[in-house]
Amino acid sequence: MFKGKNVIVVGERDGVPGPAIAKCLQAAGANILYKTTECFV
Repeated sequence: MFKGKNVIVVGERDGVPGPAIAKCLQAAGANILYKTTECFV
């Protein structure tokens, strides 16, 4: 599903951080263009 797709990852500080989401998407074949972890308060 994500093989060859370009993705931008926005994680959440109190939830799932961006690098964790990025690793999962990379394992599924996605190309990570940008990843970050933000605080949405």
